[in-house]
Amino acid sequence: MPRVPAGVQPQLVNWLMIYPYMKKHDFSHRFGFIVNEVGRLYGRQFDQLSREELGLSRAQCRLLGQVAYREGDHAPTQAELAANLDLTPMAVATLVDRMEAAGWISRRPSETDRRANAIALQPQAEAALEKAMAVSDRVQEAALAGFSAAERKQLVAMLQRVRANLQGEAPGAPA
Repeated sequence: MPRVPAGVQPQLVNWLMIYPYMKKHDFSHRFGFIVNEVGRLYGRQFDQLSREELGLSRAQCRLLGQVAYREGDHAPTQAELAANLDLTPMAVATLVDRMEAAGWISRRPSETDRRANAIALQPQAEAALEKAMAVSDRVQEAALAGFSAAERKQLVAMLQRVRANLQGEAPGAPA
């Protein structure tokens, strides 16, 4: 360890020695870092606009979207929503409680599992979901400003391939 000058705390010397090495990792070109940062920023803008315009949080809009997406097959249960939204069952239960009390969704006994509740959209949720899609379209426009139509199409296609790879659907993808 270098000699500590009089009046300088040893912790400061340690920090000064370590600091130049703290920035040795450049994450600005790391795929995972960029994707997560883009998702965080996109989500933050969507949340702000949806709260202002719809009175719904991003989490509430995601739940409505997931219910609408799954309703074609069957009304999803809270457990299925938790898995698909990457939330805990308790977090989904709390979200469903609040949204049911506000009239956005309803619970009914599941047709396939009598221990579970199936979640269905109420009519006002359908209109809110359309408005949420419009908010999402505006955020997307801002995010993709300066991209040509061909670049946008290519970006979406490439991200769909990445998703397929990570889900194990693409040839040669990890299972």
